[in-house]
Amino acid sequence: MYTSFIVKANELDEKFLKSIKTLFKSKTISITIEDEPDTTEYLLSTEANRKHLKESLAEAKKGKLVKVSIDKL
Repeated sequence: MYTSFIVKANELDEKFLKSIKTLFKSKTISITIEDEPDTTEYLLSTEANRKHLKESLAEAKKGKLVKVSIDKL
């Protein structure tokens, strides 16, 4: 069984631990902690992304926007 929880560190409490114990009872489990990157940090992580975002912002400021209808997606 594979279960993933995505929570903020300050949301971890006794209630959370109790729910883990209830879900897995006496089974042996493995807990892996992975720091989720900030979205902005990720988007700016490469030169190509930074360039693309800069160009997109410049186009948006000039009014060059693409309107998409959700119904058409």
